[in-house]
Amino acid sequence: MIPLDRILAISSETEFEEAALRLFRWQAEVCEPYRRYLALLDVDYKDVKRLEEIPFLPVELFKSEKIYCGAGEPEKVFTSSTTTGGVPSKHYVAALEDYQRTCRSAFERFWGAVGNWHFYCLLPSYLEREGSSLVAMAEDFVATGGGGFYLQNHAKMVADMAADPKPKILLGVTYALLDLAEELAPKLHDTVVMVTGGMKGRRPEMPQKELHGKLCEAFGVVQIASEYGMCEMMSQGYSRGSGIFEAPPWVRLLVRDLHDPTDMAAQGRGGVNIIDLANLTSCAFLQTQDLGRLHPDGSFEILGRIEGSELRGCNLLVDIG
Repeated sequence: MIPLDRILAISSETEFEEAALRLFRWQAEVCEPYRRYLALLDVDYKDVKRLEEIPFLPVELFKSEKIYCGAGEPEKVFTSSTTTGGVPSKHYVAALEDYQRTCRSAFERFWGAVGNWHFYCLLPSYLEREGSSLVAMAEDFVATGGGGFYLQNHAKMVADMAADPKPKILLGVTYALLDLAEELAPKLHDTVVMVTGGMKGRRPEMPQKELHGKLCEAFGVVQIASEYGMCEMMSQGYSRGSGIFEAPPWVRLLVRDLHDPTDMAAQGRGGVNIIDLANLTSCAFLQTQDLGRLHPDGSFEILGRIEGSELRGCNLLVDIG
């Protein structure tokens, strides 16, 4: 297996491709559900010579399979948020510190040292359950920099932020930021407003332009930043505004044709496939249910969820029991 230090130090396309192909061959051997999935696709990993030939594992299989190939028992199990009665995904993480280091490295690529910021976190739906990777990341950021978590006490949070002279990030799930905007509409200073997650069934979904407009007006800021991640990943992408995301150098996105998941491209519109090389002890090659647009420079937009979402790759593995 490749050391995490080498993954986080990737700085060129050549380094990325070499590491991705090496990690694919290793995970194809030792990650048992991925090995079975490749067998069902009739893919011999020894024949795969290019990134575009790597099969991507549907993230739905994190709900039913233990996608893990660490040397010992995992230290942490992250779970996804679900609607009532839904089955959560489980991401088995060998070492919590590896996740924290990866999160800090991704953040610092775009925003500078974590310790230079205070983080004010409005993450009620995540704090109210166990196993949130987002909360684990935010806890580490707060411990490294400063700030805190607030559930419903918006007035105290706003007062604390107003008295805090350091640069601040208001990190909030979408519906909670809208609640704050409508309740108090505080004008914020020296603050980046960063949206993560979605409405989580608490409010109707709304177009991004409308959402960002409401938040900018309420908080007196000129743009809204965003964080993109998921339970099944170790890494995050960030947008400084306008919903255009960038990923760290050890992460690469491809888009697939919605009618032929083997037809992938490095730009255009389609289903989002992600290579996250920090997923060393699970699976680094993920076929998501997100719909996205990938730009020639590698930046991307998330346009929503794929309608009708059960992907064919997931159904394949039901038969192997």
